[in-house]
Amino acid sequence: MRSHALLPSALLLLGSLTLTAACANGSGTPDPSPESMQAGPSSSASRTVDPSRIKGLRIVNDGSEQSSCPFAISYPDVPGAEEMTSAMRKDVDQRLAAFRSSRCDNGSPSAGELNVSHRFLVASGDVLGVRLTTLDGSGVGNGQSTSTYWYDGENGAYRQALDLISDGSRDAFTAALKKQLRGREGVDPSYLDDAFADTTHLADLLDDLSFTADGNLRAELDRGTVGADAAGSHVVSLDKATITPWLSPFGLRAQQQTEHPGNDLDLGAPSTPSAAVPTHSASADDDTDCKKVKCIALTFDDGPAAPETATLLNHLDRYEARVTFFTVGQNVAAHPELVRAEVKAGHEVGNHSWNHPDLTKLTPEQIAYQLGRTSGAIKAATGKAPTLFRPPYGAVNAKVKAATTLSPVLWDVDTEDWKYRDGAKVARTVIAKARRNSVVLMHDIHPTSVAAVPEILRTLTAEGFRFVTVSHLRATL
Repeated sequence: MRSHALLPSALLLLGSLTLTAACANGSGTPDPSPESMQAGPSSSASRTVDPSRIKGLRIVNDGSEQSSCPFAISYPDVPGAEEMTSAMRKDVDQRLAAFRSSRCDNGSPSAGELNVSHRFLVASGDVLGVRLTTLDGSGVGNGQSTSTYWYDGENGAYRQALDLISDGSRDAFTAALKKQLRGREGVDPSYLDDAFADTTHLADLLDDLSFTADGNLRAELDRGTVGADAAGSHVVSLDKATITPWLSPFGLRAQQQTEHPGNDLDLGAPSTPSAAVPTHSASADDDTDCKKVKCIALTFDDGPAAPETATLLNHLDRYEARVTFFTVGQNVAAHPELVRAEVKAGHEVGNHSWNHPDLTKLTPEQIAYQLGRTSGAIKAATGKAPTLFRPPYGAVNAKVKAATTLSPVLWDVDTEDWKYRDGAKVARTVIAKARRNSVVLMHDIHPTSVAAVPEILRTLTAEGFRFVTVSHLRATL
């Protein structure tokens, strides 16, 4: 992913499943799906939140394709929860700065990838909860860390995870966590005692707390906090009967809204009108013969983004240009209406993974999950599953190809628009490098890249180029 506006590496969006006396995941790689993180019959999953129902939602994306400094970050910006967004942005910016300082500035091509993904835990009533998952492929084990962020609409305040627990119950709460952790494989008694002894850093230690669909509380402790890094993270679940008396008033509302979510989120923000979605309509059929005319395939990665993708669709319509969008699953889930608009306007939608990890660093199961979940989101939005995928960072090998039936698509013209946030420069690059049958890489999450499109369309049209989808280009060569 690349830019609107977080943290470490080959990231899978790991869901929040409760593990009653849960096991540590010290396997060295993240599990491929939420459903695979199971601890037995007593575990239970958190509810799925439909982000497309959150009015005015914007997903902040940023990233780099630089081989010595690859990163992809994503987090939500929800109207009314600006204080929470600021907290996420601050944490992400700090991690990104540390990543760049320690791994990017030395120019080493072996530097690990940084990846930050998000998941909504609850978005109902006056309660908003989000988990950020960070993976650093250059770290020990799977490099995973998680944090949850909460917003209390009733009081108009950002809440840390530990604010779910009332002040007077925190000793009992931490004692219960320690009891479950003590004696578990991978937990070091000295680490455990030291971690909980410093109460001034308790909020940092217990920064990932959430509720399951049946009201249990799930706590995840990052690797290295209660045991050696190689032992991985540790997840503990406390059942509803145990945890409810210890909850703060906000914690009780968060538990209730997770168990019994309503249809709407109301954080007290002024009414936010939904961004206009283009209604252009065109058949997917195209009679352009690329053997007889100069064809070029513009491709746009990492979207959809609001409002950038909508603006781009308007530009394309004016020149009757067809393009291919390689969409990220997280963003498809947030803005399915934009993906529908892409298809309705005659464009092609491809798969760009769920949250932009380097697929070559994942297991076959993880690759299948990343691509399968994204294809499912695209089909749910448009009624049609994609046939093409673009591997994040262009990283593809035999393992990746074997894990999917989708056809990989790379490019021969790289605008480097993730690096140069300059619309005029991006336009000049495309115009100068355009050749017959070229496949051009751009990103519709960058306003500057979208701003470059009118000049690209105007100039190349005058030079006799026709803009077609990747599949059309392939089919007519």
